[in-house]
Amino acid sequence: MPAATFDTLSYFERLKSAGVPEAQARIQADALRKLVESSLVTKRDLRELEYKLTIRLGGIAVACTALLLAVLPMMIR
Repeated sequence: MPAATFDTLSYFERLKSAGVPEAQARIQADALRKLVESSLVTKRDLRELEYKLTIRLGGIAVACTALLLAVLPMMIR
């Protein structure tokens, strides 16, 4: 689980000081924490994306090379 960068206690206390009932403030703070955590990107996510993009770029390079080798003899004649 990624480290939360959202201060739920501070948010909870701000809601309480604004007059929000404690139970509702607790629920809102927890819901917002879950939303923030689900939006965070981890290093593992970035590594997986990099791997997928590398594979895709390699496939494009192979396809372009094959196309060039197939068309080049036709262009030379």
